Amino acid sequence: MSEDDVGRAVIVVGGVVVAAVLGFLLFVVLPGSLADLLGLLVTTGVVVIGARTAGGLADSIFPDYNAAEVAVDGPITRDGSAPGPLPGGIGSTADDIVEQIERADEDDAAEALLVKLDTPGGEVVPSDDIRRAAADFDGPTVAYATDVCASGGYWIASGCDELWARQASIVGSIGVIGSRVNVSELADELGVSYERFAAGEYKDAGTPLKELSADEREYLQGLIDGFYEDFVERVAEGRGMDPAVVRDTEARIYLGDDAHELGLVDELGDRDDVEDHVADLLDEEVSVREFEPDRGLTERFRGGATAVAYAFGAGVAGTLVDDEQGFRLRF
Repeated sequence: MSEDDVGRAVIVVGGVVVAAVLGFLLFVVLPGSLADLLGLLVTTGVVVIGARTAGGLADSIFPDYNAAEVAVDGPITRDGSAPGPLPGGIGSTADDIVEQIERADEDDAAEALLVKLDTPGGEVVPSDDIRRAAADFDGPTVAYATDVCASGGYWIASGCDELWARQASIVGSIGVIGSRVNVSELADELGVSYERFAAGEYKDAGTPLKELSADEREYLQGLIDGFYEDFVERVAEGRGMDPAVVRDTEARIYLGDDAHELGLVDELGDRDDVEDHVADLLDEEVSVREFEPDRGLTERFRGGATAVAYAFGAGVAGTLVDDEQGFRLRF
């Protein structure tokens, strides 16, 4: 047993003993008959709280980890709701993920960062916030894909030093898609007309109640092209690839082994292989602590179901939605 293990055990045991004695004195010995009836229960509660407090103190003084892990699960949005046409649902809340990465960066014990990616993508700016946070981490950053690392997920991976994947992981979708619902003919049949009151030629471009003009189509396509060029440049820079090679993928998705052959993935392996690699980078045995926001069991279950539904029903993408115009833009 190491000195840190001994120190941690002493702190925890000491905290439990102090809490037990204090609880017994306050709720059993001193107050009288009422406390006698409830004393045992209350004392037990105080012991539990004391044990948790002592455990937290021990972890802060004698950390038993040297690498942090942050997970990106499900569709990426600002508030955790599913993007695109699916109502509700739970995805990855970008602000929470950024906060956990920053916590890990400020933690002196966390010398390396693992970014677990199981996401079909997400909103543009939230995805970029996570990528920037990972890129700013002071130490080795290794992203690894489990089931899906597509679009916005791959954008995040481009901000890490390396990307690992399983042979059967789905990787890629480096592209952008725009979509709109055109209900102008249906509106005509129902006797619904569209009257335009707007300042600015393209303010209502993409409104579903009217046909797109040639100029509006060119304008919206220009937005898509701009996002695509930015996506390609970020990936090429982060991955050290030729932009032409990235464009040649034509936004296809690949299995992990094919992505590895194309240079989209650095190495193939499972979680144990990733930990072994991080151990080599740090030149010491690795112990990983997962940094995550508080989230209940129900939310975790809903998040997994939403990720699957969105990946196969709504497309692998990130969503930038202009509700006023009805035009949807996805990675």
